[in-house]
Amino acid sequence: MSRQNIKQSKPFSRSDLQTMGREVLDIEARVLAGISSGLDESFAIAIEYLLACTGRVVVLGVGKSGHIGSKIAATLASTGTPAFFVHAGEASHGDMGMIVSTDVVMAISNSGETSELTVLLPLIKRLGVKLVSMTGSDSSSLARASTIHLHTKVLEEACPLGLAPTSSTTAALAIGDALAVTLLQARGFTEADFAKAHPGGALGRRLLVTVEDIMHSGAQMPVVCSGIFVSEALREISKAGLGVAAVLSPSGDVVGVFTDGDLRRMIDAGHDLRTTVIDDCMTKDCKTVAADVLAAEALNIMQNSKINALLVTGSQGELVGVLNMHDLLLAKVF
Repeated sequence: MSRQNIKQSKPFSRSDLQTMGREVLDIEARVLAGISSGLDESFAIAIEYLLACTGRVVVLGVGKSGHIGSKIAATLASTGTPAFFVHAGEASHGDMGMIVSTDVVMAISNSGETSELTVLLPLIKRLGVKLVSMTGSDSSSLARASTIHLHTKVLEEACPLGLAPTSSTTAALAIGDALAVTLLQARGFTEADFAKAHPGGALGRRLLVTVEDIMHSGAQMPVVCSGIFVSEALREISKAGLGVAAVLSPSGDVVGVFTDGDLRRMIDAGHDLRTTVIDDCMTKDCKTVAADVLAAEALNIMQNSKINALLVTGSQGELVGVLNMHDLLLAKVF
């Protein structure tokens, strides 16, 4: 089926529709392969400017290039390079005041002749900031005015009419991703750094929330003394509502833990709750965790050990808290 023959009197078949979709993806894949093979020293120079920037990266664009620029700015900001997007049209009406001499400007335009951008060039030059541009034309006004120009020319758009920005916007977005990821690696940006920029996301919770942040401590800890009868211990367990109690020696040392599982096992064994001492049915070799450990690590310990609670101990082995699976669920650590 010819891409040029996009009109027909009857509906397209599913096979036709699949073919169209594959053609778009194939064209854009070829475009990206060409962009990759043509990547030259200009890219490395742009990276050096961005690394040396002591202010922020200000991304400019309009239309589809503006949408791509907004995404690039967001990706840069979340991977260790402070950045924000300014619509070039708004920049002409006051938003140029957001740009200062310590910034680097990144301007995106496929033609390189977008009027909203070209009108800003004298102002950008007057500020003395580095200008990194992405265009499809080395001879365009924007490219010639740039400190460094990144070539994003594509041989064809995926749109069969050759009108809608498709391959060209994909190329600009891919270059933006390449810049962000290269900067990330050059800065030594880590998962922990990423989490700090995404505290509300699942990764942020996994890498930032510690056991201490969500454990039960102080009067909230279910604690019983060794030597008491199980029937007495059950009152403390029920009051705390965690399904577990730490068992401490008279001197305050942790000697074990008593859980719902221990209770079921002793009932199955026919032991009398009123006459059985807790020391005889508690779990003595119990799992513990430090308060400064990530909650995600505590979750792994629970899952690997097939338990629903952990005692939290201090540097001297003293009890400082109790953590159960429900706490991890509430903290959305999963």
